[in-house]
Amino acid sequence: MMKKRILIITSLFVISMFIYSKVKMNQDDPKVLEPLLVEIENAIQYRDRKNLEVSKVDVAWQLDHTLKTINRITEALETSNPNDYSSSVNAARVMSLTAGYIPRGRAQSPKVVRPPEVILTEDIYTQLEEAKANINTLNTLDENTNFEHPYFGQLNKAQAIRFIEVHTKHHLKIVSDILKK
Repeated sequence: MMKKRILIITSLFVISMFIYSKVKMNQDDPKVLEPLLVEIENAIQYRDRKNLEVSKVDVAWQLDHTLKTINRITEALETSNPNDYSSSVNAARVMSLTAGYIPRGRAQSPKVVRPPEVILTEDIYTQLEEAKANINTLNTLDENTNFEHPYFGQLNKAQAIRFIEVHTKHHLKIVSDILKK
């Protein structure tokens, strides 16, 4: 009897998470990213701060990586063929994007979004301006534009916007933790 109850509760939880994720993924307004870009801009002044208890890299690395991610995903969406999009279920994607959480230290960033050895402040500002323009670009894209994420599989525009939001918040939290100590 207890096993049956646990199975029913677990099933209901999984179904509700799936439904919630579908609703959340359909909220594809890139304006949700604007306040995050303001946070990035405000953190640039602390670019050289580092705390090895929190991260092996400094604030500049976190900001540069986050901006590169926003800008490369937008480029991938722009150049994609909407007809190539195929909806699929990816448990890691559903859980991470629904919960709004990316665990720390689990994944390695693809080379295309890794910062250079020397990160110039003016390069961070240039990427920030590019990211601001890309928010407007996202508004113009077809809902089935897509890109291939190394862990989450193929993401459409709405899923990509949600990923950018969750990913950016993840790195801003790391920046916040670096600055607290």
